[in-house]
Amino acid sequence: MPVKDWMSRKLIVVDAEASIMQASKLMKQHGIQHLPVLKDGRLAGIISDRDLKEASPSKATTLDIHELYYLLDTIPVKSVMPPHLYTISPQATLEKAAALMLKHNVSALPVVDAQGHLEGIITKGDIFRAFVAISGINQAELAMGFALEDRPGSIKEVTDVIRAHGGRIASILTGYENAPEGWRFVFIRARDIADEAALEAELRERFKVIYFLHDKVD
Repeated sequence: MPVKDWMSRKLIVVDAEASIMQASKLMKQHGIQHLPVLKDGRLAGIISDRDLKEASPSKATTLDIHELYYLLDTIPVKSVMPPHLYTISPQATLEKAAALMLKHNVSALPVVDAQGHLEGIITKGDIFRAFVAISGINQAELAMGFALEDRPGSIKEVTDVIRAHGGRIASILTGYENAPEGWRFVFIRARDIADEAALEAELRERFKVIYFLHDKVD
């Protein structure tokens, strides 16, 4: 899935010379946690609410409220934004965006085109939305997990059994992380099963079932 299909296009930005007080007010006003930082109209960085909190004086400070507000209104955003700027292109995959966030311990990435123009922003929240969408949890409550041999046709054998019981497949996810050599994990959601007990019995007889359960968002 391309980043462009999940990124936020309605951008709220802040100038590099703006104060952290102004940045904080923008975040609260728009209910957001990240602000791309512009310098001379071009992307210079990104700042998060966490960056602002870490830059703010401790509650143990001896400053009174007026002195505190004055101080916050004199510190420019550019002085507290992270030194490294990580970006991603709108054509890149969502998986790459998630991997970059994990690798660099960031919770948002500015999305820029080949010329460096800011197109949008992709956040961990957007990644969560995408995962929920592809997981099929909103279309099918019945969730099944399998450890299958890593060979052609192994997934089809399972789905053929599910369909033979009247089931409709809502999603199929696979992965190799922590799987034994020569195996992979397969996660399926399905609905419209005629007899779930009979389906579970046949699946457990023929395959290595990790789980078979109803899983929904209340």
